[in-house]
Amino acid sequence: MTHTAAEQVPTDAGSEPPPPRGCPIPAGGATAAAALLAGPSGLGTSAARLLPWFARTAGPDPEYAAVSWGDGTAPPLYCPVLGRVNDALAAEVDERLVAWAKDCGFADDELKGIRKAGFGRLVMLAHPDCDDPDLLLIAAQLNAAWWAADDLYADSTELGADPTALPPRLALAMAAMDPVPPSGEFSGPLEAALRGDRVLVSLRSGIDHLTRHSTPAQVQRVCYSTFSMFVSWDAYAAWRHTGVYPTAWEYLNARHHDSFYTSMTLVDVLGGYELPANLFYDPRVRRAAFQAGTATVLVNDLFSVAKDAADEVPVCNMVLQIAADRKCSIAEATEATVELHNQFVRDFQAGHRELLAVPSPELQRFMRGLRAWMAGGYEWHATNPRYRT
Repeated sequence: MTHTAAEQVPTDAGSEPPPPRGCPIPAGGATAAAALLAGPSGLGTSAARLLPWFARTAGPDPEYAAVSWGDGTAPPLYCPVLGRVNDALAAEVDERLVAWAKDCGFADDELKGIRKAGFGRLVMLAHPDCDDPDLLLIAAQLNAAWWAADDLYADSTELGADPTALPPRLALAMAAMDPVPPSGEFSGPLEAALRGDRVLVSLRSGIDHLTRHSTPAQVQRVCYSTFSMFVSWDAYAAWRHTGVYPTAWEYLNARHHDSFYTSMTLVDVLGGYELPANLFYDPRVRRAAFQAGTATVLVNDLFSVAKDAADEVPVCNMVLQIAADRKCSIAEATEATVELHNQFVRDFQAGHRELLAVPSPELQRFMRGLRAWMAGGYEWHATNPRYRT
């Protein structure tokens, strides 16, 4: 990916070191963060509010492109341009991931599936400003654990997913990620349950690894975005159990919190810096992060249509929900989903341009990280055997 000089992100050992953790916001909490988001003011600060050249021109943004996908019959997807491909780094992360998954208790056939899924490749593509395999392993572990929970608990009936068992399973998953206080005689059975399920072991281990490389705020950000995702999983389970499937708008509402936004909460951790909470949760930044996460999960839905429709108990999918609502063909519903995806990406692009005026190196780097995650997420889906039909 081509960057302007002001945007260039260091990606190797010889590059300039990343900025220090935290953002230099003066005391004052939310008020100070709001002032920072508003940009500099006063005599001599107008130049600091100028946007990079591509944000001031009417021409196309070189960081985005329309790409053909699938068999080429559907409209192109509007996506950010891929930042880097390093297959050797991806392979190293995958080797470490499979060894870790074995220690968590996954069986040999499951280890083959984890290796085939290529989570090392996903995080290599999605986090181009990180070359450290140990840091990338954090994201690979958590993504693999989330996927395992999704497949084994929520989605794949042939693997044991059961809508009625899902809520209590997710309650245990929350305890695995966010430890509860000692409770006397009641702690023993809980600990036994947490140690006796490979999914729970992997979630706990992934969070432990994250904790060694991040701040408490970053850990809790990951936990609570995951728990929001779990609420959406419970909604899907209710729909599948009752057989009363949601309309497209209801499904999309749940999907916003069950998206790659959860994975994207790791962007600054792997980058070696911290976006302060008052910036991370600012409505404009959060909206952009949700747009990026939802756009990428719509890519997942587009590539998963055949798999989801073939399940014994069909899985909710934006394409399938639109087709049911409109009583139209899968091809027509696919076109509508592509259009929705492209609008989310363009809205993210516009919001990113507005936020370029904010004089926070951490925020600017985080926004580039969200953009990079969309690019890497698309590439991973487009090249992953899991999504080939």
